[in-house]
Amino acid sequence: MYLIASISAASTAFFTALGSLQELHSEAADSVERIKALRKELQALDNDIAMSGLNIIQKRQRQEHLQQLRDAVQQLKHIVDSVVACESLVDNGEVEKALKYIDSLEKLIAGEPDSSQAPLKIDGQDTQLRDLRAVTALQGVNDDLITLRFRIGKAYAARFLSLLMGDLGRHTDAVSTQEILIRWTSASVRSRGGHTQEPSVVPSYMSSTDGLRSELLEILTSLHRAKQLTSAASAYREAVLKEIRNLVRRPLPTSNDDDNESILSSSTMARGQSAPQEKSSILAHNLRALQPEEAEELLIKIYISVTETLRRTTTQVKLLLDVASSLGDDTGPSGLRCTEMESPPIIPAAWRPSIAALEAQEIHKAIDLQSLLGEAVDVAQDKIVKLLRVRSEQSTHLSLIRFLRYFALNLYFTNECESISGQSGTALKTIINGQIQDFIQQHGDIEKQKLAQGMDSDQWQAKDFSEKHAAELDRILSCSTKDPAEWSDGIKPWILYSDDDPDFNCADDPQLNGDGKAKTRNASIHEEIFVLPSSAIICMNGAGARRSAGLKNITSKHLVLASQALAFVATLISYIREFVRRHAGTAATASSLVEFDKVKRLYQDHQNSIYDKIVEIMTRLAASHVRAIIRIDWDNDQKNVHSYMATLTKDTTSLHRILTKTLPDAAIGMIMTPVFISYRDQFGKAFQEVDLKTELGRESMLCDIEFFESKLGKLDGCGDTAEYLTTIIKSKQVKTGRPANLAAAELDEDNADSSETGDKSEDKTEEAEKADDQIAAKAASYPETK
Repeated sequence: MYLIASISAASTAFFTALGSLQELHSEAADSVERIKALRKELQALDNDIAMSGLNIIQKRQRQEHLQQLRDAVQQLKHIVDSVVACESLVDNGEVEKALKYIDSLEKLIAGEPDSSQAPLKIDGQDTQLRDLRAVTALQGVNDDLITLRFRIGKAYAARFLSLLMGDLGRHTDAVSTQEILIRWTSASVRSRGGHTQEPSVVPSYMSSTDGLRSELLEILTSLHRAKQLTSAASAYREAVLKEIRNLVRRPLPTSNDDDNESILSSSTMARGQSAPQEKSSILAHNLRALQPEEAEELLIKIYISVTETLRRTTTQVKLLLDVASSLGDDTGPSGLRCTEMESPPIIPAAWRPSIAALEAQEIHKAIDLQSLLGEAVDVAQDKIVKLLRVRSEQSTHLSLIRFLRYFALNLYFTNECESISGQSGTALKTIINGQIQDFIQQHGDIEKQKLAQGMDSDQWQAKDFSEKHAAELDRILSCSTKDPAEWSDGIKPWILYSDDDPDFNCADDPQLNGDGKAKTRNASIHEEIFVLPSSAIICMNGAGARRSAGLKNITSKHLVLASQALAFVATLISYIREFVRRHAGTAATASSLVEFDKVKRLYQDHQNSIYDKIVEIMTRLAASHVRAIIRIDWDNDQKNVHSYMATLTKDTTSLHRILTKTLPDAAIGMIMTPVFISYRDQFGKAFQEVDLKTELGRESMLCDIEFFESKLGKLDGCGDTAEYLTTIIKSKQVKTGRPANLAAAELDEDNADSSETGDKSEDKTEEAEKADDQIAAKAASYPETK
């Protein structure tokens, strides 16, 4: 019952819900019908509106594409027109404007706006630029731009070369020859450890760079934009080498002179031009025909122009690198960075070198300054060596002062080239050293011949020093500690020299030119100094000595003068030795000084041989008197001094007087002491051999000895000679005697007569002196002394 009651209670709600469900079902069916109707309406709307809108959108997209194509075509048209305009500008020489057009054109091709140009417009509207670098049709345009850039770069390279080479030419023309030569001389002195006083002035090759810098900055910037900086630097290198060749060739004497026309053959003249070999022959003829001063001027011009060009080139290259390092990234072309389609790999900025650094590095690599200087020096020296070789014969036969100037000029040039390039210039040094050796040989032969001829023709008369000679002697004496300025004045290339100038005559003395030659060759000095003692001995001792010397007799006076000359030169050798020691190189110092010591000893040996010769002459004179002593009849009651003693005392007194006037006391003693020893030995032996028959003979001997003592007793070296001879005479035994008072009376009378005889002997005329000196000449010409 309960179940039935529950079902009855719930059925009402159930049927109510069922009824609601039926209503809901009917409403849903109605909604489905409505949705179907709406879908039909929407489908109709889609067909009428949406499809037409889509067509509009597609048409709009097409329109945009056409607009872009039109812009691209217009961009292409503008590119083509710009290329034509650039070509026209390049043809007209407006390279700067053309370069700007190319920069703008490259930006236009890359689709980048150019702030320096007005925007491209079509129908008053700005044209949208696109990157057209990948367009195949523009490949020809890219090639044209590369060609135009190359042409522009060539134009700027020509300006670049014109600027730098013009600067080199102006510097070479404006440079002061005197300034350069003084600078070279000072550098040479400093290289030998010397000191010079010169104003601290900036060298001319380092000045006047401000204007050059500003012009270089402008040209280098344009070359960088034209991508021709490296090629311009390479062209500059070649232009410098070509200019060096021209600098050597340009001053050479031309072959168009009338005198040279006779050298050409008739067939050559008919052709109107000479063959290269004939041109070389004519040039060599002209070079050999140059006067010494003309040749010197030619070398100075060539050497200065070459070295100053290289110096200025060094300054220019340093300036180029400095200016290149100041180029900024904004100076480069901002359009086409590369012709490849792909973009370059991205490199971090910290790792990427700047454009300035890259350009400076490229310039440095293209020019290679050190290699350029070395090659330029080689080129110049190669041509100069040929020039010097052609004039070798003329150079080695220059006068001494001319050759010293020639030597100094080449030395300075070699030093300058070595300073510039670091290369020693072996070929040039070799030919100069060869010419030095040839000159020394021929000049030494000439000087030795002159010296020998001078000694042969000299009259052997004593002469006092003039003021000029005294000044020369002072310079020689001072050369051991310093270099006299007068010695180097003649070889200073900037001081004009004339062979007829008397102020430079002192330079012809070989001893006065050590400043230029002592350092180079000492053998010639040794040989020339050796000539004097050798010639002196030949003149004094040789066969025909009187005839070769131009003298009637060779007297003891001549021998003493020769000895004095030897002593004088031997003394000077010590000072010259110190001069050479200061200038000679380390390796040559020892051998040079040893040679000077040998020569000095040789002089001293020759001087001693002359001393011995004088002693020998007096010894032979004494020997002739010894024979007279033996022949004298001592017991004939002669009251006067015998002639042998008068002659002996006169000759000895004359010799002592000559020695006193000429030689120092030590040398006088070296001569007179052996002479008196010879007297002592020879006369002592002679007196011992004489047989005295009477006391009168002893007194006659003693009278001669007393006269000897009175005349010669106070002379140097006499000593106890008279006492020794007196002792020998008094010790002799006589066969018969005589009264002492008679002997004493006769002795007094003899003394008075001898005094008178002695006085008369002092009053002999010049002819008597010459006759007496002739005895010395005869003694000197004995076969044993030759």
